[in-house]
Amino acid sequence: MKYIKGVTFGWMARKGDFLKEEAKDSLRLLKERTSADTVIVALAALQDTAQSEEIDYIGDHMVSDEELETMIRYAQSLGLRVIMKPAVNCRNGTWRAHINFFDLEVPCEPKWSNWFRSYTEYQVHYAKLAERTGCEMFIIGCEMVQTERREEEWRQTVRAVREHFSGLITYNTDKYQESNVKWWDELDVISSSGYYPIDDWDNQLARIKKVVDRYQMPFFFAEAGCMSTEGSAQVPNDWGLPGKLSLEEQERYYKVMTQKLREQPWIEGIGVWDWSALLYPAEKAAEDSKYALYNKPAEKVLKAFFESL
Repeated sequence: MKYIKGVTFGWMARKGDFLKEEAKDSLRLLKERTSADTVIVALAALQDTAQSEEIDYIGDHMVSDEELETMIRYAQSLGLRVIMKPAVNCRNGTWRAHINFFDLEVPCEPKWSNWFRSYTEYQVHYAKLAERTGCEMFIIGCEMVQTERREEEWRQTVRAVREHFSGLITYNTDKYQESNVKWWDELDVISSSGYYPIDDWDNQLARIKKVVDRYQMPFFFAEAGCMSTEGSAQVPNDWGLPGKLSLEEQERYYKVMTQKLREQPWIEGIGVWDWSALLYPAEKAAEDSKYALYNKPAEKVLKAFFESL
C-alpha cells in the first residue's frame, strides 16, 4: 500500500453541496494548501436512534450519486487518490459507537439481523459507486464500537462489499479499540481513529503495533486531529469540549502527532480530520475552534509533514 497523505473531505455535505463551485474550489485548496495526495470522501447516512434498524442514505442529508461521482472524478483530475467512507449517524445525536441491540433476538424488539441487512445494503450501494469511479480504498464503517463484537455479521458484510469492489477494504475502528476487532483478517488494511492525548502517543503506538504485528497487515490512521480549543490536545476526541479558542493548541498537537508518525515507519498514512466542502472565509479561520485546518497554523504543519515524505 502506498503511503496515504490524506485529508477527510465533505463530512455532513448535503444534496447539492458538491454541485457548487465552492466545493470544487475547496477540494483544489485542500490539495494546494496541504500537499495531500489522497482525499477521504466521508458520507453521513442516518438512522433515527441507536436502536433503529433502518439506515437512510437517499434523503437530502446525503449528496446525490451523480454529484458524488462528479466530485470524485474532479479529485482524480487534480491528481488525488480517493478513498470512499460511507459512515452513519443517529438523527437524535447519539454517537454511532452506541448503536446496539440484544445479542439474542427477541420478538417485538429491534434486531441485529435487520440492522445488518440495511447496513450492508448501504455499503454495497457505495461500493458499486466506488468501483465504477476507480476509488482506491473503501472504508466499510467508522467507530461503531458496540457493533464490532458481531464478528460473523461483519465478515458477511465485508464479503458482500468484495463482490462489488476490487480495491482495498478497511474498517475504521475507534481509538483504543484496535485490539478488540477480531475480524481484521477479513480486510486488507487495519485502520483506526488516532485521537490520542498529546503526551500519550508513544504508549498508544506501542500498543497498536502489537496488533499490526499479530495480523501482519498494513495500518494507517483513517482519522486524527485536534480542535482549535484550549485543552483539546489532551482530549482530542471530545468534539464538544468547551474552552477558549486556541489556534496554538491545534498547531502544537499537529507538530507532536506528525513527529510521532515520522518515528514509526510501520504506520502507512493518515487521513486527518477535516476539511469542509464549503469553507468558511479565509479571514474567519481565527474564529473557528473546531477541527478544521483551512488557513490555520496547523495546516502549514501538515503541509510540511506531507512534503517531507
